[in-house]
Amino acid sequence: MKAKQTYLKGKSVFTVSLIVIGITILTVYITGINYNRSFTSNLYISLSIIATALFLFMTYGLYKGIGLKDNFPKFKNFKTGDIISQSGTLPDLPSIDVGDGIGGLIISVILWIGMTILFAILLILLEAVFWLSIFIILAMMYWIFFRALKFVFSKSSDTKGDIGISTIYALTYTTLYIGWIFGIVYLTQVLK
Repeated sequence: MKAKQTYLKGKSVFTVSLIVIGITILTVYITGINYNRSFTSNLYISLSIIATALFLFMTYGLYKGIGLKDNFPKFKNFKTGDIISQSGTLPDLPSIDVGDGIGGLIISVILWIGMTILFAILLILLEAVFWLSIFIILAMMYWIFFRALKFVFSKSSDTKGDIGISTIYALTYTTLYIGWIFGIVYLTQVLK
């Protein structure tokens, strides 16, 4: 009787990936406080830490025969379309000229309070847009991580129990997934 394959959930892998990235940022920041390293040196160190963690994770997963299971929520009811054009048009704003004297001063103070309230509302809306874009970026990163690791772990049935093949696969995919970022950093340093 064949043992059942172990599956990791996609959300768990993504969460661990974010934790590794956070720890990497903290490590580079804390160790760089006493040294005057360049930005590219910090990038090389960060990418090396991430590549090492990815390599070890993929090697272990391939050796143990781990699969990846998608448990990310589906957005089936999301309707696409041009939301801004359906929201209507902006009304024509009147020109307000305030005169000198006490009446002009009172109107100026009222307008100042009104504009402050308007800017506060706009900042709240801007914050909502900011958090929505953060959500979209995280969803895209999740999809990239999930698809890439699902592709790697599709080979786990061939590599289960063989540390040599697992290491070769993990090294190849780590080089593919992280190597191009090293190349970009190197090219920007050379072309400076």
